[in-house]
Amino acid sequence: MINRNLGKMLSLVFVSICLCLGIGIGSAIRLGRTQASDTAPGDSLPILPPVTEEQIFPDSITIQAVGDIIPGTNYPDKRLPRDRNQLLPNSVRRHLQKADILFGNFETSLTNYPSTSKDISNGQVFAFRSPPTYAKLFADVGFDVLNVANNHSLDFGTVGFKDTIKNLKAVGIETLGHKNQILFLEANNIPVAMIGFAPYDFYNSINDIQTAKRLVKEARKNSSIVIISMHAGAEGTDALNVKNNTEFFYGENRGNSIKFARTMIDAGADLVLGHGPHVPRAMEMYKGKLIAYSLGNFLGYRTLSTAAETGYSMILEVKLNLSGNLESGKIIPVRMDRQGIPHIDQRFRTVGLVRNLNNNPHLIDAVKINRKGQIVVGNSK
Repeated sequence: MINRNLGKMLSLVFVSICLCLGIGIGSAIRLGRTQASDTAPGDSLPILPPVTEEQIFPDSITIQAVGDIIPGTNYPDKRLPRDRNQLLPNSVRRHLQKADILFGNFETSLTNYPSTSKDISNGQVFAFRSPPTYAKLFADVGFDVLNVANNHSLDFGTVGFKDTIKNLKAVGIETLGHKNQILFLEANNIPVAMIGFAPYDFYNSINDIQTAKRLVKEARKNSSIVIISMHAGAEGTDALNVKNNTEFFYGENRGNSIKFARTMIDAGADLVLGHGPHVPRAMEMYKGKLIAYSLGNFLGYRTLSTAAETGYSMILEVKLNLSGNLESGKIIPVRMDRQGIPHIDQRFRTVGLVRNLNNNPHLIDAVKINRKGQIVVGNSK
């Protein structure tokens, strides 16, 4: 009984082994055919396109720029959101993902230093201090460069100023506007230089024209594209129209925006980004180069006025070629709510405003902008 069962078992084992060998050999043959067909001519599988020369050697960069940024303050009282991420809604963030360089004007201090350097007792002078941890918010959004040459970066003295620089650098954000600084970057494998100016001697001064021209010419030697950040002009709705003369605000000389911007382009700059008036201003083509005289407010949580045109905002997006000439550009319209938080404006109010402001007799060649906010390129003098 035992021997008979053993024989049956051996027969079954033999058959099973043969079956497994047959399946294995068949699979190997099919696999070999499949592998051979993967490399055979005339294969029907899609072929990846070759990498183009433009991808290897890009010939343009995209810059996005926004205006004045104050993400709330904890001095002299607390005006901060529960969650800092509320300050920049996702609808806005999605529009800030298309740039090789994302730039803004940073008008606060990221510090815990307790004492302001200003006398804020008369109600017309303000000091802003934001938590150092807010630096991560702007890194998460994608900011590459923030201008610090303005009238609020020193609100908490040189200690607060150094803290701000340190905290931004710790999250990978460069700061612009330091005395005699030329910020050299590489964007899309293209060498770019940026220089920041303001009406104050602590920074590169817009009133020191000779030094400004020297910096631009030096930057031109070592870069393909030179971008100027210009903090200049009076403030508020009375200052909507840029003029070709020196502007004053509360007795302070805020420079001649038109003269300075054009002089920078004469010296070799390719793009001028203005900020400081807290309202948008006109845009001009000068010798084929774009000047945006003011980008307006962008974020001012419970700090900046949002009444009338002070609440009109934008993301300016421009594409420059290797010669620094404008290939394309557009205004992405933004409107700040009552708390100073930006939202994409479906009514395109900023576009309409800038189109009207461009009817300015002080401009040599006003930028032509269609109703969708796109800059019309090719008709400038």
